[in-house]
Amino acid sequence: MKVVIVGAGSVGSSIARELLAHKHEILLIDLKPEVIGRSGLRGAHWLVGDACELSTLQGAKVEEADVVVSATGDDKVNLVVSLLAKTEFGVGRTVGRVNNPKNDWMFNDSWGVDVAVNTPQLMTALVEEAVEIGDLVRLLTLQTGVSALVEFTVPHDSHVIGQTVGEIRWPEDSTLVAILRDHAPITPSRDDVIDGGDELFFVTTIAAEDDLRALLSADAAETAGVARPGAEKPAVAAPAEQQAPEDDGFDG
Repeated sequence: MKVVIVGAGSVGSSIARELLAHKHEILLIDLKPEVIGRSGLRGAHWLVGDACELSTLQGAKVEEADVVVSATGDDKVNLVVSLLAKTEFGVGRTVGRVNNPKNDWMFNDSWGVDVAVNTPQLMTALVEEAVEIGDLVRLLTLQTGVSALVEFTVPHDSHVIGQTVGEIRWPEDSTLVAILRDHAPITPSRDDVIDGGDELFFVTTIAAEDDLRALLSADAAETAGVARPGAEKPAVAAPAEQQAPEDDGFDG
């Protein structure tokens, strides 16, 4: 896979290093020529220039890239690069780094961003996931704000303990995709019994998050219940083999 990374600072260089280790073809674009010598990225290709200029992107043959990653510390640059990559060069996938959380709302398909990586938001989610037992924590936003990956650690006094996955009326548009138990991932089936300390991972629409949070909350025992006979089966991800193929101050 050919990946173009704009911005060879600590973030861009780290991404490049990981991708090189996985044998991908990497081209880094940066305004500062001095970053080339200090990077230590063996096997990477380099281009010194302003990635907001069409001529620079043309010189990089961005149209041949599978992915363009905008990883600079300037949200304005990351938005412009994503927009040019998508609209002028037809790049299939763009990833944009969000530096200022106030700008997160702009990092969507209107600006050519397929995946927005909000570093402060991600770090906050990881901190919350480590300490918030009994509350729903959003780990990652998917599909430019339509869906999210969320996590719930089951308290040892939770009303869902002892119920099977198939008995619980999960909210519409929420799918249980994995259970992490004793550090081992489990593909959930309808017969799996939920236990205290389980980490439940869901893919859910943003709109359904509140319903899922209400269902799992400590005072929701009377709303969880057991599925009625003939009721629609809750959404549970099928095993893999059964699934179908597929701060810069700028705040807008």
